[in-house]
Amino acid sequence: MRECSVVAERSSMELLRLLRPVHWIKNLFVFAALVFSRQLLGPLDETLLDVAKVVGAFWCFSLAASAMYVLNDVVDRRADSIHPERRNRPLAAGRVTVAGALMVAAGCAVLSLAGALALSRALAVIVLEYMGLTILYSVALKRVMIVDCIVIAVGFVLRAVAGAVVIGVSISPWLVICTFALCLFLAFSKRRGEIAQLQANSEAFRKTLGEYTPELLAHMLDVTSVLAVACFLLYAMDYRTKELFGTNNLVYTTPLVLYCIFRFSALTQKGVYSDPVRLILHDRPFQLGMLLWVLLCIGIVYGIGIGQRLGTLGMA
Repeated sequence: MRECSVVAERSSMELLRLLRPVHWIKNLFVFAALVFSRQLLGPLDETLLDVAKVVGAFWCFSLAASAMYVLNDVVDRRADSIHPERRNRPLAAGRVTVAGALMVAAGCAVLSLAGALALSRALAVIVLEYMGLTILYSVALKRVMIVDCIVIAVGFVLRAVAGAVVIGVSISPWLVICTFALCLFLAFSKRRGEIAQLQANSEAFRKTLGEYTPELLAHMLDVTSVLAVACFLLYAMDYRTKELFGTNNLVYTTPLVLYCIFRFSALTQKGVYSDPVRLILHDRPFQLGMLLWVLLCIGIVYGIGIGQRLGTLGMA
């Protein structure tokens, strides 16, 4: 009995590893629209409902992403076996069967679509588009240089748009472009990290890595980082942003934006971290910069509204 229990526990752990829950942090992009639309200043019942919807969208995307991770691992299991880290993944190491993995992926996909449909038909369409795009990436597009990174960035844009759709608010075009540019920067960072880690074996692991060069990726990182910062500044200075927030003070958070992007780029190009997620989760200076930026943004976005409310209460 005890042996059966241990085997069942190990199987459960392998299936959990297959879902890559640590990568669900990527789905935090769905909360952007909730924060920057100032929905948290609405009536309490409406605010709680919006928060619940966005949390639901987060879980829908997490399940959808896990389904796609599993599918990608099935497709890449032979290539992963030569990677120094990915060879320990459950499928590459042979600890989970292909049939079992596909069943898990199908279950996650069905649950994701069912949950999204319960929240919003538009959200279900976006989740379906995300899964369709990711399947195309797994079977073909990841073998096309530059297009592979563009597809990854579009996947993040779909997350941000989903957060807006599920609560019925519009999202600034500048914010969409900024998200795309920032996530394109992250995608190129991932490729740079893979080349730094694999070196001579990079092309054997992924064909497109043989077409990228450290110099080319450094140039791409420069271009996308500048584009992301420029779009953020245009968003911060846009007249619609001032109308919504009552201020353009978001522009003064630019030094923190630059610090986070430059540190991310420096650590990636040095090969300190091969995976952007690992950098985000483990680099304390980067985390501190991001935390300060988030807190400042929340203070700027909601500060005036809260002040007006307190003033109204005082007059009453």
